[in-house]
Amino acid sequence: MTPFSLAGQTALVTGANTGIGQAIAVAMAQAGAQVIAAGRSDCAQTVAITGGEQMRLDFSDPMAARDVFAARRVDILVNNAGIIRRADAVDFTEADWDEVMDVNLKAVFFTAQAFAKAAFARGAGGRIVNIASLLSYQGGIRVPSYTASKHGVAGITKLLANEWAGRGINVNAIAPGYIETNNTEALRADAARNAAILERIPAGRWGRADDIGAAAVFLASPAAGYIHGTVLNVDGGWLAR
Repeated sequence: MTPFSLAGQTALVTGANTGIGQAIAVAMAQAGAQVIAAGRSDCAQTVAITGGEQMRLDFSDPMAARDVFAARRVDILVNNAGIIRRADAVDFTEADWDEVMDVNLKAVFFTAQAFAKAAFARGAGGRIVNIASLLSYQGGIRVPSYTASKHGVAGITKLLANEWAGRGINVNAIAPGYIETNNTEALRADAARNAAILERIPAGRWGRADDIGAAAVFLASPAAGYIHGTVLNVDGGWLAR
């Protein structure tokens, strides 16, 4: 077994129907894990690639996963599911604030809590990988609840690592940079905006979803056994500028 093998492990990846979540699920399957692709959307395409299974979980209810881990063993949890709402701060609604915070932060915490309770009950450890953002560090514009939620993800990643590292659960996060997904298609199609983004990225290219998948495999693998509370920037050097 190599230090990067996930053989014999079961991984649950939320928001795994497309984009970064799908890439993480695929990468974990390639590393040997049995993958559960979870989300409110159909994950059949991901399952067809990974050979795993899917689970419908709608994180507009932040407690959606409260009973999942007691019913079956899961060794790796990837909290990827997230939403975004855009509006000027002076026009932002309470509904848009609450919807984003529920999915992006509250659900992340309580899903991690349910995972840890089940692991401790069976005397086991595990790995949690949360998906943060460049907006865990920066403010952005017109995305107040998203920015607040991703700052929160970075914070609870560190808090949970402090509490659970000694009990065998590694909690870390990944902060993706500008990644080629459906969500960024409009940005890439805008010649001026695309050029400005590329000019800021030292690597000189947009990231690929499988760049995030590889990082998630690393954090879930034995190779990262002494890594706790880290937010790993996978951004082509964006934040270094």
